[in-house]
Amino acid sequence: MGLLGILVGLSVLIYLAFRGSSILILAPIAGLIAAAFSGEPLLASWTQTFMRNAADFVAQFFPLFLLGAVFGKLMEDSGSVTSIADFMTKQLGTSRAILAVVLAGAIVTYGGVSLFVAFFVLAPMGIALFRAAGVPRRLMPAAIALGTSTFTMSAMPGTPSIQNAIPMPFFGTTPFAAPGLGIIASLIMLAFGMWWLKRREAAARAAGEGFGAFTVDPDASAESAVENPIVRERATTAGSFDPSEIHSSAETEKGPPIVLAALPIVVVIVVNLLMSFVVLPRMDTAFLARPEWGGVTLSAVGGVWSVMVALTAAILTVIAINFRSVPVLRATVTAGANASVLPILSVASLVGFGAIVASLPAFAVVRDFVLGIEGGPLVSLAVATNILAALTGSASGGLTIALDALGPTYMKIASEIGMDPALMHRVAVIGSGTLDSLPHNGAVVTLLSVCGVSHKEGYLDIVMAGIVGALIALAAVIVLGSVVGSF
Repeated sequence: MGLLGILVGLSVLIYLAFRGSSILILAPIAGLIAAAFSGEPLLASWTQTFMRNAADFVAQFFPLFLLGAVFGKLMEDSGSVTSIADFMTKQLGTSRAILAVVLAGAIVTYGGVSLFVAFFVLAPMGIALFRAAGVPRRLMPAAIALGTSTFTMSAMPGTPSIQNAIPMPFFGTTPFAAPGLGIIASLIMLAFGMWWLKRREAAARAAGEGFGAFTVDPDASAESAVENPIVRERATTAGSFDPSEIHSSAETEKGPPIVLAALPIVVVIVVNLLMSFVVLPRMDTAFLARPEWGGVTLSAVGGVWSVMVALTAAILTVIAINFRSVPVLRATVTAGANASVLPILSVASLVGFGAIVASLPAFAVVRDFVLGIEGGPLVSLAVATNILAALTGSASGGLTIALDALGPTYMKIASEIGMDPALMHRVAVIGSGTLDSLPHNGAVVTLLSVCGVSHKEGYLDIVMAGIVGALIALAAVIVLGSVVGSF
């Protein structure tokens, strides 16, 4: 009965979330359904298991959601994202329209800009560029997804994405875990995605297909995406920025020069690197062992601290550069702060649901099944994060549920076999960023809506550029990591 309860609770969560119901309500209901089948006390399951674990997630990661959303909104309203996108367009030109969109998205998201902010900036640029180049409009969502939602989210060492931050407290790692493997995975994702998109472009040109006509006005489709409550509900479980805040503040009419526009992104990368390998290792953090500071080690909090300081430094940089050009600075900062609230509560609710499931006696069957998967711990970890990210439609939610339930077990296995936890970190993050991009994923729904492209028109290319390429990269990392270890 307990295992049946887990399946019923999960089915309710998936079905109603797909129909647009709030995950804030669905997650505790689904968790209580699972608890009821196992005969567990319902009120205690809600307050002592669900809420405690959800609150722990908020306490641990809210600074990253908050700072990331504020930074993304500042980069948008200062015109910095637009300046970077325009620069890539001019440098690569219409002959390499797809590459221009991919690289523009990669630069801004690797620099810490939320992918949802990037969607609303890159879509208008992509429309103009694809139309001028005669590239089919249906390929634009896949090009944006390749640049914003694949290697810069899960593979590039040092990326400040929330997905890359989640494993750090579990494995005691830094944002730069397994950098060599991360770079190899990134190159595979980029190369495969570009091969597929260029192949599709060539086939379209041979068939005489051009940009195509809009079924709806592109500006209207973007506006519709912002106002659509179903898009909002799905998007806030898949990212760290609430799309409803996109138009809550005004963007400057003219962005900064490219050097100044890119400077905050450079600051994120450099400060993150310095904090991880120079500053924090030299600090006296013995005080963290005291009860009033949580009784933790530096390895449990150092990775989060590094990203926090990097984003703070970048925020101060973009404000200093654009202090006079951002129309209403306070409104921009407020919009960014507000945009972080619903996403973290949504993901925290998924974490609370996962905590209830993991506390049930029947979960031992699930755990033993996952750990018994052929191929070793890296394969079973990849399968666990893949499945949970797919079922929840959230890379961050699925990853946290998996590590909350199985993280200590994998750390014990790593210690017993002498495996570097950094390798598990990278496998877990890449694994969470593959099957999360199913049709119900919030990022997919939002991106297609912003571009004015239907699932029928554009989803196959998202699958190839965003899922298949990531799965190939994940397999390569597992094979290389198993043979030569982490590097």
